[in-house]
Amino acid sequence: MANFELQFVEDYRLTTAQIYYHLPDHPSFLQEFIWQDYDRIPTFPKLKNFLGFWVEQIEGKLHSVYVAHHKIITPSDAEFCDIELTVQ
Repeated sequence: MANFELQFVEDYRLTTAQIYYHLPDHPSFLQEFIWQDYDRIPTFPKLKNFLGFWVEQIEGKLHSVYVAHHKIITPSDAEFCDIELTVQ
C-alpha cells in the first residue's frame, strides 16, 4: 500500500523511535539505535513488534525508548494549481 494511502485510509504516521540499549560486552555503556517506519498511533503495533523482537533476539538490554510521530501530508498541504508555466 502506498504511503499516501496508509496515512489517509489506515491513519498511519511516520514514527521515529530513539532506542538506547546497553552494549552486551560493556553493560555500563549505552548505544543509540534509531528506528523509523509508518505505524498506527496510539497503539504503535509495528514498534511494539520490533521491541518484542529486540528483547527476545538481541543481546543488548533496552535502557529507554523515546517515540515521536508526525503526520507527513495534511489536507492543508495539498493544493491545486490554476496554471502551470514553462520558461525556456
